[in-house]
Amino acid sequence: MPTRPFSRRFARLFGGSLRARLVASAVLFVLVAIPLTGLVLAHVLEGIVQAEVATRLDLQLSTLRAALTEGERPPPRPGRPRGDARPGGDLNFDRFGPEPPPFDRPGSGWYWRILVDGRDMASSRSLGPRSLDMADPDEEDGPPHRLRPAQDADGQALLVRSLRFEREGENIRIDVTAPRGALSAPLRDAILAVALTLAGLGLLLIGAIVFQVRFGLLPLEHLRGALKAVREGRRERIEGPQPAELKPLVDELNALIAQDAAHLRQARLHVANLAHGLKTPLATLSAAAERLDAGERQAEMLGLLDLMDRRIRHHLRRARTAALGGTRRQADVARHGRDLAAMLDKFRENEAVRIEARLPETLPAGVDGEDLDEMLGNLLDNARRHARSLVTFDAGSQGREVLIRIGDDGPGLSEAEIATVRQPGRRLDESQPGHGFGIPITAEIAELYGGRLEFGRAGVGGLEARLVLPAATVE
Repeated sequence: MPTRPFSRRFARLFGGSLRARLVASAVLFVLVAIPLTGLVLAHVLEGIVQAEVATRLDLQLSTLRAALTEGERPPPRPGRPRGDARPGGDLNFDRFGPEPPPFDRPGSGWYWRILVDGRDMASSRSLGPRSLDMADPDEEDGPPHRLRPAQDADGQALLVRSLRFEREGENIRIDVTAPRGALSAPLRDAILAVALTLAGLGLLLIGAIVFQVRFGLLPLEHLRGALKAVREGRRERIEGPQPAELKPLVDELNALIAQDAAHLRQARLHVANLAHGLKTPLATLSAAAERLDAGERQAEMLGLLDLMDRRIRHHLRRARTAALGGTRRQADVARHGRDLAAMLDKFRENEAVRIEARLPETLPAGVDGEDLDEMLGNLLDNARRHARSLVTFDAGSQGREVLIRIGDDGPGLSEAEIATVRQPGRRLDESQPGHGFGIPITAEIAELYGGRLEFGRAGVGGLEARLVLPAATVE
């Protein structure tokens, strides 16, 4: 269809905003409708003003025709219009009194004249000695003819209304004129008033359109807020009354949310069953290993069992953390950080290493408290084991995120070494205790919450871990 290219261009132009498309299309309609309405009204006004001028000229025509009476012509009187004696009739001006304005003002454009067999019989005082330049009407005798253009000897544009009839064998024609300004001036004033009114109406309509679109799309804003609450775990589904047009969409969204929650619970159950299924034979193996003779073989088996146990607990934790996506909790980073720092400082193995914590009074983050303890514990323990004498620990708000920095004054790591420690089970220093899962577990938990774990150079010279977590959402 020919309208498709235009509609596609229009959609591309305002494709990024439904509000812009609705407002632009409505404003375009107003910008087309208002001028068209103005043109129609201007045509109607022109007809009204023209009819008013014609009515005024018709009244003068009727007056002049009534003044034509039979009988002897009275003697001319000073100040009366000129006239020529003729048999059969004359103008009885005494019957109508003085000539009405504006036909008494010379050069006003309001003129009249009477022609008998093509000769001037009489004319208005306003016409005086001037002549009229106009074509003879070619219509039949009868009612007054339509308005026709003419001009006087001074070149003034006129509008003429003529009446032609026969009486006693003589052809009589009465011409009455009005200046063109009598039509154009009122018409111009009327059109200006209409144009200003339509312009004001157009502005009001545009304002009403913007308000209407904003008011009409308000339920979508509420729907967006409800979806955000579901995503952040503050609600389990979209609730509240919805417009009839949005209710099917809301029902589908709620069904999708419920389906995702069911799948998540099922996946969590499968992982938990798998982990618990492995823990039973793992416990049996541990008991068997303890019955072995002490030695290198027993130590190796116990180490492998401990590694398996840590892996199982890690995946159990991931299953629990993933399930928190539908019911997100909050934890105070400042409180958990102070408690962990105090506990690690109290039971530190190296007396020379101290933890210097600079935390605010309160700093809520959108994570589970146990997961926060796991992440902070891994990072603080890692920094304490590699520090010479100092571990720095501070946290603060950064827009919609919480930034936690834990650094040490140890030797630090290169970029290649940082990439290595992020891999599960990889450790740079085999002499240190542990299995190399602390950093990868922390990074995975942070990513599950939409956060991240970064590394850089600490201000005290060693490695600095930067843990970024989402800030808690306040309802």
